[in-house]
Amino acid sequence: MDIRPLSLVDLPDVQAINNGSLPALTEADEAEMSHLFATATWSLGAFDGETLAGFSMTFLPGADYTSSNYRWFSQRYSEFAYLDRIALLPAFQGRGIGAALYSDLEARLAVTHPQIPWLTCEVNLRPLNEGSLRFHHRIGFVEVGQQETDYGKVVSMLAKPLGGTPTTR
Repeated sequence: MDIRPLSLVDLPDVQAINNGSLPALTEADEAEMSHLFATATWSLGAFDGETLAGFSMTFLPGADYTSSNYRWFSQRYSEFAYLDRIALLPAFQGRGIGAALYSDLEARLAVTHPQIPWLTCEVNLRPLNEGSLRFHHRIGFVEVGQQETDYGKVVSMLAKPLGGTPTTR
């Protein structure tokens, strides 16, 4: 599996994987996916040859992003990386690719932003995404809060300590 930055030509496949991952992710039309891609600090793809097996999109503080979950972390942490979405094609799930995407992101953060103390994300509690909760706890995430979103889900707000010095707002 090769993990590398996504390009504009990958966006139709990213959108298809994203929208095939409902309700774990929020649906995104072409314009929204293009905005996410343009705004994200990292848009990474896991490729099996030329096939996009999965992707992740991560934002740093100050991004032009209106997600209520991103805002939640922005209001509480001055330095963090927010992994907004990660998804894999069903045929590639359970093969360690999600963990590889996280590891790659953490390595990038350690090199380019070593001061960032937290990798953050959220996982659905309603509707329950039990497999994702187990996965995130297994790789070191802890719950730091919960919220009901403006789109009707209840989510567990998760953070994983990294190498930087933790600060909050």
